[in-house]
This record gives sequence, structure tokens and C-alpha cells, in this order.
Amino acid sequence: MKNLIETVHRHAGWLAAACCALAAWAFGHALAGYSHAQYPLAFLGARGFPQALAFNLLGFVVPGALAAAAAMALRARLPGDARWPARIGARLLMLSALAFAAQGLLPLDPDDLDGPRSQWHATAWTLWWIAAGTGAALLGGGLWRRSGWRALAGMALASSVLVVVVALAPPGLWPAGIGQRIAFGAWLGLWIVAARVPSGRGAAQP
Repeated sequence: MKNLIETVHRHAGWLAAACCALAAWAFGHALAGYSHAQYPLAFLGARGFPQALAFNLLGFVVPGALAAAAAMALRARLPGDARWPARIGARLLMLSALAFAAQGLLPLDPDDLDGPRSQWHATAWTLWWIAAGTGAALLGGGLWRRSGWRALAGMALASSVLVVVVALAPPGLWPAGIGQRIAFGAWLGLWIVAARVPSGRGAAQP
């Protein structure tokens, strides 16, 4: 079990980021008129679009599942005396990973963006950013004073700020596609940094 946790910890994060990025590039390139700056990723998986099912699987579901596995591995590797903010933060980040995957299972309906199907997707997006922003903040704050975990704590805090700023920014402040990619990139980057945390259980600094 320990070897499995270590394997997941080392590889799940970068695989999630690579899978999402490659899917966005490949399917966006194949869809005529699609602009990464203007349109959210969910448009590539909207109902009726070419290859929508494949994009939802590779762009949301698989990366979300890998991120959830990374979150479980991180939770198992936290210092034994880690306090409640770090532990709750890790659990919320796992919830954010499941919500990320849910965005692919609940695709947008481009013919009815205010309809129930699109609203389910919007709910998954909202749950993602709330869990990601809150979880990253708690994890970063809970690990900030612990040796060996400072890089992850700093990345978690930065990720939290970027996710929340993008989610709460007034419409029109920047193109929707750019803002969403900043948020997703910061969140996926957190899992890459998490893989670099050594196995040793660092002690809190005085």
C-alpha cells in the first residue's frame, strides 16, 4: 500500500495536468473557429459538438480522477501531527477534483445555456472553485510553518488566490477563456508541486 501511495503521489499530478492540456490543445485545434482566449474549455465538450464525449473524458474526467488520486495520496502522506486546517484542506481539494471530473459528466447545452443541463455544469464549476480555493488556502496555511512542505504551502496559497480571483472577477475584466485557464492551470500546478514533497514528515518550525 505504501508503494502504491508513493507511485500515485509521484505521477498522478503531472499526468492530470498533461492530459488536460493536451486534450485542450488537440480538440481546440480541431474545432474550427474555437479560440482558447475567448471560450471556456467546456465548449469543447458541449452537447452536439464534434468529439465532445472524447474531450469530456480526456479533458475533465480523467484529469479529475487523477487529481483525486493525488489528493488521496497527499492526505495519506501528511505529517502525523498535522493540524486540522491541512487535513480539511486536503479533503476539500479531493472534493474539488471530483467536481472537476463532474464538469465532463455534466456537459453544457449550447442551445440552452440557461437551461437545466447547463446549470448542472455551472454547479459543478462553482463547487470546483469553492472547494479548490478554500482547500488550497487551508492546506497552505496549515503547512506553512512545517519544514519540507513550504514549497507546497506557497503554491497552495498562490493557487487559492488565483482561483478565487478568477472566479469572482467582474465579467469582462479579461476574456473568459484566459481567466479559466489561469485558474485551472494554478490548480493543476498544485498537484505537480505536491509530487515534489519528500516522503519525510517534517516538523513544525517554532
